Amino acid sequence: MTATLFNYSFSHSARQAAATPRAPAPVKRIVIVGGGSAGWMVALILARTLIAKGVELSVLESPTVGIIGVGEGSTPWLRGFFDGLAIEEAEWMPACHATYKCGITFDGWSTKPGFESYFHPFASMLDNLTMTQFVHNAESRINGANVHAHPNRFFIAARLAERELAPKPANNFPFDIWHGYHFDAVLLGQFLQKKAIERGVSYCACHLTHATLSADGAIQAVCTTDGEAISADLFIDCSGFAGLLIDKALKTPFVSFASNLFNDAAVALPTPIGDSIPSETVSSALKHGWAWKIPLTSRFGNGYVYSSQFCSADQAETELRERLGLLDSETPARHLKMKIGRVTKHWNRNCLAVGLSQGFIEPLEATALLFIQQTATSFLEVLERGDLGERAHDEFNAAVNAKFEGTRDYIVTHYKTNSRTDTEYWRANAANLNLSDSLKQLYSLWMAGKSIAPGVRQQAIGAGYPVFSWYSIMAGMGIFPDAGALRAPTAEEGRYSLAEIDNLLDRSVVNYRPHREVLLGIPPRDTAESLQVYFW
Repeated sequence: MTATLFNYSFSHSARQAAATPRAPAPVKRIVIVGGGSAGWMVALILARTLIAKGVELSVLESPTVGIIGVGEGSTPWLRGFFDGLAIEEAEWMPACHATYKCGITFDGWSTKPGFESYFHPFASMLDNLTMTQFVHNAESRINGANVHAHPNRFFIAARLAERELAPKPANNFPFDIWHGYHFDAVLLGQFLQKKAIERGVSYCACHLTHATLSADGAIQAVCTTDGEAISADLFIDCSGFAGLLIDKALKTPFVSFASNLFNDAAVALPTPIGDSIPSETVSSALKHGWAWKIPLTSRFGNGYVYSSQFCSADQAETELRERLGLLDSETPARHLKMKIGRVTKHWNRNCLAVGLSQGFIEPLEATALLFIQQTATSFLEVLERGDLGERAHDEFNAAVNAKFEGTRDYIVTHYKTNSRTDTEYWRANAANLNLSDSLKQLYSLWMAGKSIAPGVRQQAIGAGYPVFSWYSIMAGMGIFPDAGALRAPTAEEGRYSLAEIDNLLDRSVVNYRPHREVLLGIPPRDTAESLQVYFW
């Protein structure tokens, strides 16, 4: 397929297109506005296919605008991104001070005895041997049986994280653990920039002031402070919350999630890492939000995500400093404001918004890079099909919006199911009735003791997180009858042996090494290694 097959239609509607037949202009040049992790990740995803087809890719990045990066975590899909580019962990991880991530521990979100903390794992091959037992016990317990249903007991990733082991097995142990990463976001952006330029992406350091529109409302050019007008067939907006193109130029409507998710600000502080390096993110509930603790090879990234409706920036910083023992420290804190929600059209006319410009769901589950990767990859598939008309726009935007909505509902569930009553913030979250119909139905099924699996798979909430994640959060938060109301299990309800599960996982864990030890000598990946995700 040649570059001339990548056509873009600027028609306002199918009727106008029919009334004014013309050949759409071919996409020969793509300009990405903004660098950072979003801009350079998009550049690499597109470059892998389009540069060989003659499409020119350029990134315009302002040298005066900083990027939002305080130490980040990822989902396992970042692993697929690097593998698709044939970039080894041994190359990118040390360059970005990266560590492995087995999952997330949630501390203090629930006050229910035995469920004050739980670990959300990433699924793996080995979990196929324990997933059925976990789901069975969770469903039995919600129906009143006194069986063990805390998720930590059933997944190897929880044991690896507890013992600060890396999710990289010995060569003789044939069970791949699907894992994410922690990394320095600024260093990651710099690394991706270097790789993109090496692979043929053009780079221009310039400050953009505005965009001009053509007669049909599409973006004609972006203008610099030097008076230059840079034109392209397709523009990709990676300008962050500023939304230079998708918002300021095209006035694309924005759907706020403020009624679902209250947090809109964060403050971040680094601390020393110490001798051992955990292989998990820790999310701890505080008075007006939650604190993250992310281990990098060089430091801990710490932060407090909070709601400005309930807490001032100074109060948040003081609470975080007190937690970290930095009340008298001169270590500067970074304050961030977050715009929570999404645009209605991620692809609007000849502009694609990717990253913070398209939307953001607070960082509780580290989905920011996932949305970048999925949006860019899906759009590349659209380009390769060659049908870029109005219907393609609608289908693309509907699919991306469904992922945002499904992920939002999963994040909302952390807050809605909390049992804290110590501050108005937590009480307001528990009392929040601004829930999607899909989420209401899922809660009803759970409380009625019915399987939630069909509902997750069939509804929008399944577009964000798989079934096992929904069981993990509901069970991990202790959404069960009070312990005093539980009864002895029937033979069917109690048919699985915890001793057998413990035996399997404990014997498996010996095939993994300490996290720091593995990081000191990250081996090149076996290209035959399976990268399949085992999401039940």
